[in-house]
Amino acid sequence: MVLALVTMKKLLDYAEEKNIAVGAFSVGNMEMVMGAVKAAEELGTPIILQIAEVRLKNSPLELMGPMMLAAAKNSSVDIAVHLDHGLKFETVRKALELGFTSVMFDGSLLPLEENIEQVHAVVAEAYKYGATVEAELGVVGGNEGEGKKHEILCTRPEDAVTFCRETGVDALAVAIGNAHGNYPVLPELRFDVLEQIHSAVDVPLVLHGGTGISDEQFRHSIKLGVRKINIATASFDRLALFAKQYCDGKEKANYFELSAAEVQGVYENVKRHIKVFSFID
Repeated sequence: MVLALVTMKKLLDYAEEKNIAVGAFSVGNMEMVMGAVKAAEELGTPIILQIAEVRLKNSPLELMGPMMLAAAKNSSVDIAVHLDHGLKFETVRKALELGFTSVMFDGSLLPLEENIEQVHAVVAEAYKYGATVEAELGVVGGNEGEGKKHEILCTRPEDAVTFCRETGVDALAVAIGNAHGNYPVLPELRFDVLEQIHSAVDVPLVLHGGTGISDEQFRHSIKLGVRKINIATASFDRLALFAKQYCDGKEKANYFELSAAEVQGVYENVKRHIKVFSFID
């Protein structure tokens, strides 16, 4: 069998060639992994499986990592396995040692110079493993998991030029009015800022906070250089909804039926987003 575990850079290059975005889907248990892979295989489309550091207290890396990697290796489509929003160098190193093919170090709350310094160190470490590196510049609003809520600070195009040149990152997550979690109203994305960044740097751009962004906004951002889009909250919410609906409809719940319901919820959410990101009608 040809292993389908690939670097994120390979998928970003593929997305650039096709002028689409690859979906990066956060997972927290076996059912989420199964649902995401099922959707990707059905559509014949590569994806990224990822987990954020803040999720590790509920979904330990030493348990989730091997499961994500096994799913990728046994998939019929290319899959990258990514650490999302790594907050500590030790966590990044642990993911690399487990075999993750991509890591993100999030130093977006640090001063620019310190962010550059720390990301540069992560790039040097990841290079030893042949792994892709993503970093964030500007502040994406909301919160990742149960962390502190942050106000949006749009990425400055001139800072993006300096950051990419000094760090050597493979992908840059930008802040253009997007936020983690559920939006109270449809966000107003700064496509003018995105266009300026896309014109100024030659690395693939990443859009975080995908839950709640409209299909039209997704596709417009892709046309302006976004090659990776993160989806987390929507999948967690969908799994919880399908689990609740199953349990509410049963006098006595069955574990295996519940598991299947959770897989289905994530599968439907991932499939819908893949179709949007790949311009499949």
